[in-house]
Amino acid sequence: MSNKDTLDAIDREILFHLRQDGRLTNVELARRVGLTPPPCLRRVKRLEEAGVIAGYRARIDPAAAGRGFEVVVAVEIGVNDLQTVEEFETTVASYEEVVEFRRLFGRPDYFVRVAVADHATYETFLTGKLMGLPAVARVDSHLTMKKIKTDD
Repeated sequence: MSNKDTLDAIDREILFHLRQDGRLTNVELARRVGLTPPPCLRRVKRLEEAGVIAGYRARIDPAAAGRGFEVVVAVEIGVNDLQTVEEFETTVASYEEVVEFRRLFGRPDYFVRVAVADHATYETFLTGKLMGLPAVARVDSHLTMKKIKTDD
């Protein structure tokens, strides 16, 4: 899609249905959005080629996969030189327990979403991995009480 191309109502409807079920057949997707299969497939291919559809994946139930204990961690760093920041980001992004990692404007510097089996596993992650990193100045853990909405 070029800069002048925009998503129309049918493109948005296609994206809605694929977000709900990425395994829909083209025939079923076309039926749901009111197209015949060939133009529907062309639209999906165009959305993929333009990077609007970045990929497809399975949605995993965290509890069933042994990762039902979720914590959002606010991290403030005490050092702001580029090398230390890059090392911190590379290290944290590599941790299996980390399912989302965001650098923020202002304070805190980062939000890290961690999914593990239980409280003890989280404590091991926090004290054995995250808190020991040289850049870390402060860590605040926020336990998830209930997920209200997620696109995961």
